[in-house]
Amino acid sequence: LSVLARSLDADRDGNPEEIRYLDPQTGALLRDEEDRDYDGRIDAWTVYEGGVVAERLLDESGSGKPDVWERYEGGVMVSREVDRDGNGSRDAFYRFAGGALVEERHDQNGDGKIDRIVVYESRRIARVEEDRDNDGAIDVWSHYGSGPTGQEVIVRVERDTRGDGRPDVFESYEQQDGQTVLVKREEDKSGDGQIDVTSIYEKGKLVKREIADPALTPL
Repeated sequence: LSVLARSLDADRDGNPEEIRYLDPQTGALLRDEEDRDYDGRIDAWTVYEGGVVAERLLDESGSGKPDVWERYEGGVMVSREVDRDGNGSRDAFYRFAGGALVEERHDQNGDGKIDRIVVYESRRIARVEEDRDNDGAIDVWSHYGSGPTGQEVIVRVERDTRGDGRPDVFESYEQQDGQTVLVKREEDKSGDGQIDVTSIYEKGKLVKREIADPALTPL
């Protein structure tokens, strides 16, 4: 493809701060390269389709290589992927819809597996899923609601303690005196899908325990 390149060297140091590639027939902008920090190296690459941004690559670390990848539809960002530790592998993934963040996926320990997922609804955190034992499977699900002042607070936590992919411990939380406090814990000890033990808490302390199966006593 034959293109027309136009460059801008505003500080006249011999290194262009911006290079634009245009279609010589229509004049349409096809690609834009920028040196945003004026260090003499290009650190942003933008691809255009139909006159609007379609893709953007950024070098945020100054390594000379992209570590942020953004994709756009209709000029609006729909995904963003980041290499946070600079090892060449993407470890954070963000998905957008309607201009709002709807999901985050993270590889926090750099093993190539997603171990934390954050789900948003109406621009607020609705659920966080975590692989806390790093076996490649989600084992903790935290559900969020709105606190007294509208802040995001945990209302329920589900845990998979047996490693079978299904939650077997269910914890309910409430806001008391400005703090998130455990009020009830339900446990499926036998793995049959039925609650065997229910523990009730007041001010963070156990006050009552109900056991469905006498064979489980003493716990």
